[in-house]
Amino acid sequence: MPLPKLPTRMGAMISPVAYREATAAPALAEAPVTTEAPAPQARRQAPAKPSGAPLVLPAPEAPALAVVASRPAKKTRLPVAKRKLFVLDTNVLLHDSNSLFKFEEHDIFLPMIVLEELDHQKKGMSEVARNARQVSRFLDGLVGSSTELDKGVELDALGNVEALGKLHFQTTAMHSELPIELPIGKADNVILNVVHALQAVYPKRAVVLVSKDINMRLKARSLGLPAEDYLNDHVLDDSDLLYDGVMPLPENFWLKHGKDVESWQQGGTTYYRIKGPLCSEFIVNEFVYFDGELPLQAQVKEVSGKSAVLATLRDYSHGKNNVWGITARNREQNFALNLLMNPDCDFVSLLGQAGTGKTLLALAAALTQTLETKRYNEIIITRATVPVGDDIGFLPGTEEEKMLPWMGALEDNLEVLHLGPGNGDIAPSASGQDWTKSSTMELIRSRIKVKSLNFMRGRTFLNKILIIDEAQNLTPKQMKTLVTRAGPGTKIICLGNIAQIDTPYLTEGSSGLTYVVDRFKGWPHAGHITLQRGERSRLADYASEAL
Repeated sequence: MPLPKLPTRMGAMISPVAYREATAAPALAEAPVTTEAPAPQARRQAPAKPSGAPLVLPAPEAPALAVVASRPAKKTRLPVAKRKLFVLDTNVLLHDSNSLFKFEEHDIFLPMIVLEELDHQKKGMSEVARNARQVSRFLDGLVGSSTELDKGVELDALGNVEALGKLHFQTTAMHSELPIELPIGKADNVILNVVHALQAVYPKRAVVLVSKDINMRLKARSLGLPAEDYLNDHVLDDSDLLYDGVMPLPENFWLKHGKDVESWQQGGTTYYRIKGPLCSEFIVNEFVYFDGELPLQAQVKEVSGKSAVLATLRDYSHGKNNVWGITARNREQNFALNLLMNPDCDFVSLLGQAGTGKTLLALAAALTQTLETKRYNEIIITRATVPVGDDIGFLPGTEEEKMLPWMGALEDNLEVLHLGPGNGDIAPSASGQDWTKSSTMELIRSRIKVKSLNFMRGRTFLNKILIIDEAQNLTPKQMKTLVTRAGPGTKIICLGNIAQIDTPYLTEGSSGLTYVVDRFKGWPHAGHITLQRGERSRLADYASEAL
């Protein structure tokens, strides 16, 4: 058997795979020889030939076409003149440590005063300090392989392929004359001077200041400098577009969807399979209602094209279906209790203004499923202390004792659930609450644990109900930290009102509560309801309208 011919290409000598690829492409092997000089970056420096030594020609290089074809196509970068130059304020980096890589094909400029402020914020255990340290690590990794900072650093050097721009640092002193003389020494005014100077340096490029500080943006615009908010963390541009979990059905619903309706019963629930054009707009676990001639209140269980499966609800407005003595007073509260009492629903979010019953419904459902049905073994309640992430103090006392001043709503609702509405003793209340439901306060408190957000990292909750109160004051990252604490058999309930955000740099569109409502929409094991009507008293209802 004759031996195979020796390979004639260096690539084949190095790798059998390269040899097979080269022999499988005859067109490549028979490519005409060109006389053009190789590109400068591909030319190798040949070693000096000593005098008298025979001339040895280097072996021909393997064609790189086969290797290049196997790599994924890289996105094309915009020309420098078409890129925007975004000047980042310090609060953007402290708000989102990944903001450096969220500007796609555009460039970023960091003034020296921003690095100085990052250095001042890096100490501590708060979320702001952690973000400052993370930004410093990103910057160190980006500049580690660069020797010419004045030309900019590629933002995709750490693997962030979506960032196609460059990062520029302030390497020289920049002076400009603003239309108005501003106080010297304030960091915001220094950044404004840098933005104004950059407009003179790059007259053909759009230089934009990005800041989470509203007053900073107002000052910039009054000086004629373009300024924008950091919008990458915004879930929605308009909070009115937020999913509310309820869809009213039109008057002609049964006319267009009443044909070929299938119905069956399973586990005490009646299911309907309907077909029609509106079914494609339904979302799983969304509630629908119709107040016409054939009234309907149901929950969407399945959506498949132009057909959907609806399930009837349990009527929690009736006294026999009360939850720890509490009955639903309106349609949305009935929908909320159907979610809270559903063991297949692992995540529930309730939005609504003050007095709509968010905390009361959540506590009633938690006590019933913990003390009566024994579905869960403990109730854990936490809330964002304002300002978020600050230490709860070094005064003597346990974690729960330090958190009690923030838990006034819990105490008020426990009093209602324990004594019953309108009753001042431990006797059964007028709502029909019996002695078994009216357990002693000590037994109730033994199953309720109040925890601080500062000590949630690293924990895992098994068979527990976690109630997150005032969730609108949490960032999306903090919300993710809490929700991922859930172990097997755990239910998480988020309560809040996005119209009452107390945390700096958070808006209705960037709140963690808005984030989870939008991201969990349509998941079969999550549900959301926005409570509309206040149910505290006629005085509170009138005050909310008149004042």
